[in-house]
Amino acid sequence: MMSFTNWIPEKVFVDTGAWIARANRRDRHHAQATAIYERLQQQPVKLYTTDYVIDETVTRITYDASHFAAVQFLDFIHDTLKKGELTLERVDEEAFALAEELFRQYNTARLAFTDCTSFVICEKEAISVVFGFDRHFEVAELNLLR
Repeated sequence: MMSFTNWIPEKVFVDTGAWIARANRRDRHHAQATAIYERLQQQPVKLYTTDYVIDETVTRITYDASHFAAVQFLDFIHDTLKKGELTLERVDEEAFALAEELFRQYNTARLAFTDCTSFVICEKEAISVVFGFDRHFEVAELNLLR
């Protein structure tokens, strides 16, 4: 786990847990996620996420909150993409195949397949810092920013 009190990473991958915590005021990590996100916005940091993470987030918000809240989240994502504040990486055929290999390899870690796709994208984009609350990223030797 890391904080960026005196160190700013160049790239940060934003995981489902961070998006959900930021969007849901009832989430136990909401205040922390909001503060970190605001701090990241004030820094020269490139934020990344994937289509799989967005899918997972929209689904969770729909079930945990409402369809309306999920649509608001999608609107927020579209706005941040238009402003150039976020890079959306697509899980292509090659990334999918590599994620499947990882998923099969980590059979005791109880990883979500989406986590494996995120590991692949982080490696591809040379990202070592993840904004999220899922300790599974430590399996892939990625640093959690929280």
